[in-house]
Amino acid sequence: MNAAHYVALFFGGMFLFNAIPHLCAGVMGRPFQSPFATPHGVGLSSSTVNVLWGFFNLAVAWGLLARVGHLDLQEWDRVLVMGAGGLLISLFAARHFGRFHGGDLAPTASK
Repeated sequence: MNAAHYVALFFGGMFLFNAIPHLCAGVMGRPFQSPFATPHGVGLSSSTVNVLWGFFNLAVAWGLLARVGHLDLQEWDRVLVMGAGGLLISLFAARHFGRFHGGDLAPTASK
């Protein structure tokens, strides 16, 4: 397997894990941040936009993981690379969206 396969697996993991919050929010009928909101990634998009964005992310993930990266869940190196991409985007999302939803609370300075 060459380096292009590992790159596809890494980014496929990112797209796969990025689909989760958008699909969950959309299916629950809740607005959520998306690249299409104003300002980008900060404003809220409708639940319909989030479902569409989530499905787009799933389609790209499938293309990268199954078609380009040839993901085989029996091969630990491929799963680790995909998981690393998923973990990276998940940590970014937790920090970024936590600012808006109270999930990334910083300790307050004492006066």
